[in-house]
Amino acid sequence: MRVAVITVGDELLAGDTVNTNAAWLGKRLAERGAIVDRVVVVPDRIDAIAREVNLCRAEYDAVIVTGGLGPTHDDLTMEGVAAAVGVRVAEHEGAVDWLEQHGEYTFSELVDGTADLPVGSRMLPNEEGVAPGAVVDGGDGVPIYVLPGVPDEMKGMFERIGDEFDGHVRTRAILETDEPESALVDRLRAVRDRFDVTVGSYPGDGVRIKLEGADPDAVAAAEAWLRERLD
Repeated sequence: MRVAVITVGDELLAGDTVNTNAAWLGKRLAERGAIVDRVVVVPDRIDAIAREVNLCRAEYDAVIVTGGLGPTHDDLTMEGVAAAVGVRVAEHEGAVDWLEQHGEYTFSELVDGTADLPVGSRMLPNEEGVAPGAVVDGGDGVPIYVLPGVPDEMKGMFERIGDEFDGHVRTRAILETDEPESALVDRLRAVRDRFDVTVGSYPGDGVRIKLEGADPDAVAAAEAWLRERLD
């Protein structure tokens, strides 16, 4: 399964908030064998959200949108997703029922729009907050998962739908060396050519090397071969 992740928020683009949601989702999806092929940040604008959702729907098996949920003036994600699939947003009966049964308040106490979701969507309860999420079907077989931007709320909601993402879980091996990355080029090319693995190198305090592949034996052999040739 190939997945696109869209994170929504002017504060992300301005650098006021670090986009930890994308990193967390990438890791959790990879653990399930799903491949994240695209991560993008868009502003709090209906047109920008709708445009990116439709671009991703055309290329990926599923789309996750996170951020911009709620009833305030800049919470426009639900409207953007609805526009992408050609429906309107309306009060969702299931969201109203859930909020009345599980909230510490009556539904009448909530701000108007809290339970508004794209028509025909499946409501996702928010057990860590208030604003519900949704799974939207645009009629093309590509589900759009709309999750909150608050990290604890997003993580809790993702756990409810995590099993809907799958694929062949790839094996990884991590090696570290104090050698400079420029000195490793030939050996990294050689291990990639000899074994059916992908190779990534990440400089920092030393260099972190990641080997990854579908065949655990190939990854193990590549790791052993390279480890013998690292200082």
